[in-house]
Amino acid sequence: MRERNYALLIAIIFLALLAAWIVMPDNPGLRVGPINKEIKVHEGLDLQGGLQVLLQADVTDCASVTSDSMDSAKAIVENRVNALGVAEPLIQRQGACRIVVELPGLANPDEAIRTFGNTGLLEFVDAGDTPLAAGQLVQTTGIATVVLPGAPVPTIVPTPAATVTATTPITGPLPVAATIYRTVMTGRELRSASVAFQQTTSQPYIQFELTNDGAKIFGAHTTNSVNKYLAITIDKRVISSPVIRSAITEGSGIIEGQFTLDEAQRLAIQLKYGSLPVPLKVVESKTVGPTLGRDSVSKSITAGVIGLLIVALFMLLYYRLPGLLADIALVIYALIVFAIYKFGIPGIIPYVTLTLPGIAGFILSVGMAVDANILIFERMKEELRAGRTLALAIEAGFQRAWTSIRDSNISTLITCGILLWFGASFGASIVAGFALTLAIGVLVSLFTAITVTRTFLRLTMDMNVTENHWWFGV
Repeated sequence: MRERNYALLIAIIFLALLAAWIVMPDNPGLRVGPINKEIKVHEGLDLQGGLQVLLQADVTDCASVTSDSMDSAKAIVENRVNALGVAEPLIQRQGACRIVVELPGLANPDEAIRTFGNTGLLEFVDAGDTPLAAGQLVQTTGIATVVLPGAPVPTIVPTPAATVTATTPITGPLPVAATIYRTVMTGRELRSASVAFQQTTSQPYIQFELTNDGAKIFGAHTTNSVNKYLAITIDKRVISSPVIRSAITEGSGIIEGQFTLDEAQRLAIQLKYGSLPVPLKVVESKTVGPTLGRDSVSKSITAGVIGLLIVALFMLLYYRLPGLLADIALVIYALIVFAIYKFGIPGIIPYVTLTLPGIAGFILSVGMAVDANILIFERMKEELRAGRTLALAIEAGFQRAWTSIRDSNISTLITCGILLWFGASFGASIVAGFALTLAIGVLVSLFTAITVTRTFLRLTMDMNVTENHWWFGV
């Protein structure tokens, strides 16, 4: 038993030191072999500020927009925002035809708005013998139609890879053309899109892969339109107008143009996650400053420190030696929880974004960690008053308090699960953040109250520090 206690003590010390290293300010991160983990505090919109955008369906009557269409638009906007790498974004519906987007700590808000706000409707347009200038607005049929003069869709025969070469773009938008061009194919037939680079010039371009149906449509058109122009448009604006040099039947191709890297990445995101089912316009866009959040955090930290000091003092004065050990366990608890916030749990959560409700969940879990120790110590005092020896009283205190601790924490975790589901289902990320931090705190408090405090008390008994019951609050 003594060897086991010392082994647990070594493990606890190692875990505490590791957590302290992760919590350390200006941590350089973890870079070992293929592991490249950045370690920092991830703050929400209310703490670090960011961008808040109100999107609205660009229609004359909101009643004409179905709830399913808005749900689909919200999901697509959420996918595009996630692809930007924004931590803890908030995307939720507001009313019948509005979507609220909150992006904490965003560096380039204009690029973000263009990424998730545009419809992103990709069209491959039959331009015939007329090259269309890059940036030109055109009218299209908008619906994919396939023209096969006198022949059904041909059987696809593998051919050498062919590429589409863009013409030299003409900068600046031109007036809307009167001609209505036929849409050969839309982004619905697109399976994936990504950014690649030319080997010689390092110029970014978009490489795409089509679905089986898209490959047939594209193959049929390019087979019958060699040396014709095939314009590629996004939201009716031409981005390139390449010449079809040969049939492209392998179901993949490239989109070239005078793209910057940011433009290429934004375009790839729009194509990859599809076009919006309804057009959206930006009704309001504002930068949210962190002043209110910083002030609230400062006051919350002050209140939390005062509360913790009072609780620690109470534990020390009322429970004496066990209270001192519980205070040490409480410090270890705080280190582990905050380390999880910064480092995450590998394979489960990458990190935890701190918001004001999240901080509230952490402080609440601290109180629950102390509550578990109080239940244990009160049981110990009852056993000592009943005449049991100190060693037996310690073991009986943990055993008899365990059922109460287990049931109360399970009920709290069930509540956290419901709040997490509610937050995920209805876009209430504030509720989800509170539930996540509270659940992490509850689980860690179980470890510190049952394992850490018990190990400390057992080692105290092994070292025969004292047999005086006064040191145990009796």
